[in-house]
Amino acid sequence: MSTGSFQSGGRDKYRLHMVTWNVATAEPSEDVTSLLQLDAQPPKDLYVIGLQEVNAAPVKFISDLIVEDSWSHQFMDTLAPWGFVKVTSVRMQGLLLLIFAKQMHLPYIRNIQTTYTRTGIFGYWGNKGGVSVRFSFYGHMMCFLNCHLAAHMHNALQRVDEFEYILETQDFDIFDTPHILDHKVVFCFGDLNFRIEDHGLHFIRSSINSGRLNLLWSKDQLTMMKKKEPFLQEFEEGPLNFKPTYKFDRKSDSYDTSSPKTWLGFNGKKRKPAWTDRILWRIKPKSLPSEDDDEDDDDEKASTSEDSGQDEYPILVTQNQYTSDMSYGVSDHKPVTANFTLELRKCFDTPLVHVSPEGVWSADQNALLTYVVQEDFMSSTWDWIGLYKVGFKNPSDYETFVWVREKELPEMNEVIQISVDKDEIPLLGGEFVLGYYSTNMQCIIGLSANFQILESKRVVMEGLVPEDINGINK
Repeated sequence: MSTGSFQSGGRDKYRLHMVTWNVATAEPSEDVTSLLQLDAQPPKDLYVIGLQEVNAAPVKFISDLIVEDSWSHQFMDTLAPWGFVKVTSVRMQGLLLLIFAKQMHLPYIRNIQTTYTRTGIFGYWGNKGGVSVRFSFYGHMMCFLNCHLAAHMHNALQRVDEFEYILETQDFDIFDTPHILDHKVVFCFGDLNFRIEDHGLHFIRSSINSGRLNLLWSKDQLTMMKKKEPFLQEFEEGPLNFKPTYKFDRKSDSYDTSSPKTWLGFNGKKRKPAWTDRILWRIKPKSLPSEDDDEDDDDEKASTSEDSGQDEYPILVTQNQYTSDMSYGVSDHKPVTANFTLELRKCFDTPLVHVSPEGVWSADQNALLTYVVQEDFMSSTWDWIGLYKVGFKNPSDYETFVWVREKELPEMNEVIQISVDKDEIPLLGGEFVLGYYSTNMQCIIGLSANFQILESKRVVMEGLVPEDINGINK
């Protein structure tokens, strides 16, 4: 199977593609293929997608708790045929964060946890705040935080306070990384809502139209705040070489042309364009930066994590692209994308469980599978092994499953055999994979190689066609 990872002096390189987009309660009516740059080379390994203002009306939100929201379906339907599986997601009202990985990486993404922090309207409704996902990727601790901070030009200080509050108060039930900033690599992104100060509307628009974006950088509030706030100085950001992504007329490339009424009935001002939508990252410094640190150290801090002087497993982060996609018009924001290379040496390369099919599989006879626990982990008799069609969307998208051995937990390296009832095996056959799902770890920790299930003789004998087989040919 093709992958975006490749080796460099004993280290592997992985491609991470990130998206942040305030969708302004719109439904996903557009093809998101170009947003995900699926056909770009080298192929991606991870997708991280953060949305803000996903439709969160109370009835809509309750229905999304039962069935996944339309945006999640759109991204799953687009990514699954390319071999990407949804690892996890977290939702808080309008904030949604989705993590996808190439199928082959699933057993090496562990210790997944999600959390959220409410800000705005006294934290009650959760219309603003942050949602985050943390996990270890081949043993490297990573955290992704999707934020929607306070709006309006005059609230720059409140935005900084909210950002700092989220970073300090979100916690995880992991002893070595209880807080966001304890992780080796942190990506913070979203509708951070920072505006462009001082310059008037006409100057901003003429600078954009003439391609002189650099004239606006010094008055970008986030850039200005970075000079004053030490915690912001630890975050890196690529150059703002794309047009401000807010505020646009919907279905157009034109900045806000509306004349909203003020509460007194007079025409209000049009919104000044701004870089509200941002993607930042931070590598954990060797130690807390002191005031007399040389500025020359910044480059090293930006590229390499050294948790201790003897860090055997550093990680390098390189940003290859930071841009917006002007072709999308369902929202008054344009989506922002960033593409990164993560260069690291794997802390391990063996799955916790080895699982494999035995013999020939078809719906004409019961089938066998075996699994072997290769490393101690918190196993449970509620663990199960799913049969997945290659191109599955998430860990619950199985054709059938079997419970692991019920009576006692397995010994290390013990080969355990389980039978799969022939009536549970897809009649039409095809390409499948077995996945061991850990209930305690909430993720797939072992995958078989892809294998073929043969078409059942019953298909021919009974004259069955795909439409007759409920749910099999999907």
